[in-house]
Amino acid sequence: MTKTAQRRPVQATTVRPVPAHPVPKGRGRRRLADQAHAYAFLLGGLICFALFSWYPAIRAVVIAFQKYTPGSSPEWVGTDNFSRVLQDPEFAAAWRNTLTFTLLALLIGFAVPFVLALVLNEVRHAKAFFRVVVYLPVMIPPVVSALLWKWFYDPGAGLANEALRFAHLPTSNWSNGADTALVSLVIVATWANMGGTVLIYLAALQSVPGELYEAAELDGANLWQRIRHVTIPQTRFVILMLMLLQIIATMQVFTEPFVITGGGPENATVTVLYLIYKYAFLYNDFGGACALSLMLLVVLGLFSALYLRLTRFEGEA
Repeated sequence: MTKTAQRRPVQATTVRPVPAHPVPKGRGRRRLADQAHAYAFLLGGLICFALFSWYPAIRAVVIAFQKYTPGSSPEWVGTDNFSRVLQDPEFAAAWRNTLTFTLLALLIGFAVPFVLALVLNEVRHAKAFFRVVVYLPVMIPPVVSALLWKWFYDPGAGLANEALRFAHLPTSNWSNGADTALVSLVIVATWANMGGTVLIYLAALQSVPGELYEAAELDGANLWQRIRHVTIPQTRFVILMLMLLQIIATMQVFTEPFVITGGGPENATVTVLYLIYKYAFLYNDFGGACALSLMLLVVLGLFSALYLRLTRFEGEA
């Protein structure tokens, strides 16, 4: 009979942590210097942003409640500036023209870049050339672009009416007519700013998987059905964000009315931002200009918040 071997208890061995190698002093100092340089560059940008963006914005809010003219001490007047601006006959016309301009820009300026992006996305030859041609107006300074269109719209020797005469069609007053001036400015703004929007749409279209279009074609979908059920849903986020940015930008239109029409004819193109310019630099009423600016800021802020909330709820549904 064999003897049972006595079992010895296994002693637990403790694993000692390996001490980390200390960082050399030279390397630590170099890392600290790199971080200091990075924060120094960041601090410079923050200072510039504070001086040229934050401070003017805060100062404008303060001046909105003051009677302020350059060279004199400001005087607190409460909400008198807001009351005076609201009673101005141009106030209602400026908001009406601004909202009309925004609506026309959505109907014309929002659809045209998307259609152009769809066309350029299908081009197989000379892609770079056509993209440069579409983006070229963006590289032209806005004032130069507006002056070119002002000559183009000239009712006498302007190129627009010359083309209509050549085609034996009736001419138009374009920017000189009260009924056509706002539409003419929308065309200018669309032409001058659509290049960047087209490129953004092109980038979004090229990210759509090709298998989705192939599956739609196999199901017998035509061109419109492919755009409706494949292209638009796949680029929905880009479309919504560009729509919000375009509404904010068009409600602050200034260059085209200032250069081409001067707010006329008959105040048909006076916008909110142009009215702010008139209060500040023509009427020398900086309190009224800042009060109107604060109204525009509140309207754009409320609209942006409502728009983002509605689109978020729609996305969650």
